[in-house]
Amino acid sequence: MDYFVGQSASLTRTVTETDVEAFAWVTGDANPVHLDEEHAARTRFGRRIAHGMLVGSYISALLGSEFPGPGTIYMTQTMKFLRPVYLGDTVTVTATVTNYREDKQILTMLTECFNQDGEKVLTGEAVCLVSDVVERVPIATVRKSPPPPLRRMQLPKTP
Repeated sequence: MDYFVGQSASLTRTVTETDVEAFAWVTGDANPVHLDEEHAARTRFGRRIAHGMLVGSYISALLGSEFPGPGTIYMTQTMKFLRPVYLGDTVTVTATVTNYREDKQILTMLTECFNQDGEKVLTGEAVCLVSDVVERVPIATVRKSPPPPLRRMQLPKTP
């Protein structure tokens, strides 16, 4: 595939309670600011927020499924979290090529996430090896049905 500076792609996802709970279950991150509405109400955020790494994983979904696509291998990813992402927010991820080393097939991209109000919530840089990229798989075909229901995680009691 031909890559060039300025080439970009995007992906939009709405953060759901199911996604946040599934992410907590898979990672073991049971921080109550993500899972407990009463606890979250007493924090600076005033309500539950998504895990920052859940939002960051949307970058991985874009890179691995859409652009550059299947076969992309992460070498590095930096992330700076700028604003909270709340349950129900719609996040648009963009990846824009800033450099391509054709000799090594290494692609460097600016990665950014924006909420539904156009506010930047995350910024970073991805460096990927793209020598084994194959045909793109549209993200809509990856998840054909919602994940199975999760049993509630037992949260530690908070004072």
